[in-house]
Amino acid sequence: MLEAKNISKSFSGVKALSNICLKLYPGKVNAIIGENGAGKSTLMKILSGVYTQYEGEIVYDGKPIKFSGTRAAEDAGIAIIHQELNLVPYLTIAENIFLGREIINAFGVLDKKKMNEITKRLLLRLNLYLNPDTKIIVLKVGHQQLVEIAKALHSEASVIIMDEPTSAISDKEVNNLFSIIDQLKNEGKTIAYISHKFKELFTIADHYVVLRDGISVDAGDIKNTTQEFLIQKMTGRDITLQKRTADRRGAVELLSVKNVCLRHPELKSTNILNNISFNLSQGEILGIYGLMGSGRSELMETIFGLHHKNASGEIAVENSVKKIKSPVHAINAGIALVPEDRKLQGLILNQSINKNISLTILQKLEQWGIMLSNTKERELTTGYINRLGIKPSSGANAAQTLSGGNQQKIVIAKWLATNPKILLLDEPTRGIDINAKSEIYKLMKTLAVDGMGIIMVSSELPEILAVSDRVLVMCEGELTANLPIENTTEQEILKYAIHKN
Repeated sequence: MLEAKNISKSFSGVKALSNICLKLYPGKVNAIIGENGAGKSTLMKILSGVYTQYEGEIVYDGKPIKFSGTRAAEDAGIAIIHQELNLVPYLTIAENIFLGREIINAFGVLDKKKMNEITKRLLLRLNLYLNPDTKIIVLKVGHQQLVEIAKALHSEASVIIMDEPTSAISDKEVNNLFSIIDQLKNEGKTIAYISHKFKELFTIADHYVVLRDGISVDAGDIKNTTQEFLIQKMTGRDITLQKRTADRRGAVELLSVKNVCLRHPELKSTNILNNISFNLSQGEILGIYGLMGSGRSELMETIFGLHHKNASGEIAVENSVKKIKSPVHAINAGIALVPEDRKLQGLILNQSINKNISLTILQKLEQWGIMLSNTKERELTTGYINRLGIKPSSGANAAQTLSGGNQQKIVIAKWLATNPKILLLDEPTRGIDINAKSEIYKLMKTLAVDGMGIIMVSSELPEILAVSDRVLVMCEGELTANLPIENTTEQEILKYAIHKN
């Protein structure tokens, strides 16, 4: 058993954890539940040796212990799978799994053959059929997440901490992961599982601990509780997802996509997208759903001009055909894209909130045409900080210090600053807590009421059904269904997402 006793942790005088107590039981999945900023990840980083300075005591197998770093924690049998991937992009899968623990043969040379063999077996445990020599950078986010899990499995840890492990993987891969977790439970391993997805928690978890504002507020057997109870404990209030009540579509067509194709950059005879056609009306929220590999993100990126060399077809904005050969062309046409991976593609993490929000419109903030006006920048960013409820409210704070929900609001603010007619949102609520999700849903609906057209890619069917007016379903690069939300169900959407015909 791993136990935390009266753990407290502060950053620059601000208390992140205050006298937290919890127990992680062996042979069980222990769900760690709380909003972003509740202290979940901070606590897990203390338990896994990432943070070594704190108050309180960790007891492991009945003995007090204090780790000098992550290597000491790993040697003791504790591994953590971070929400934000901790892989080296230009190394291979095998090199990442064995990083710092390489196998050396009798001649003092790396035994790549043996490392690849072990890696292949680990990947097969996850039903992942990849070459161990494949570089991480060419893998989709979902596959990278599974490599991260394989890396933790390789350490043969007795305690495995999983921080949002399913945030970027498909339903099939989630089922594979749950099977592996069941195996680990049967082996007596202790699993700490952080997730905002209640359906997952009630499927896989045995025990739960709720954190709120850096303190532990409740714990117990998950079979004896309800989602509503946990939400109330997490937030201190009741939150309900406001479902759509009427079709918001206006008569004006904002976007028309006709016969868009996207060739594979390396396999020239293979298409990633095949003859995609649809339109978007003023004030409409159009959902796009598909399993991993369906081409959802690639479609958004193509509309935004990121793949023009391999793309064909026609894109029109307000009945005017646009030649979108770059993101600059897309922005000039009134299109903005909030990308799937906010930390890699959406933010400069070590820069301030102000600098991140103003990044897309620097020319408009110039003074005398030669320098940036700090006054104009502050006026702009303060407006968006207040409008979107970004916390903390000081624009001088670095983006990397904020919770996932507030980081996502910064990315959205950055693109709203371009005053777009069409807003593309790729997984806008991935890895953020239920309160931040609710705020983003409200923002989307407000923008739609004001006449903006919104396209939202989401892997969460309840989100698609609650927020969208219409849903496009994709499978293997093709559009398989175009469904009004009021006349469809999760089961019907999944049917079209799984089968092209």
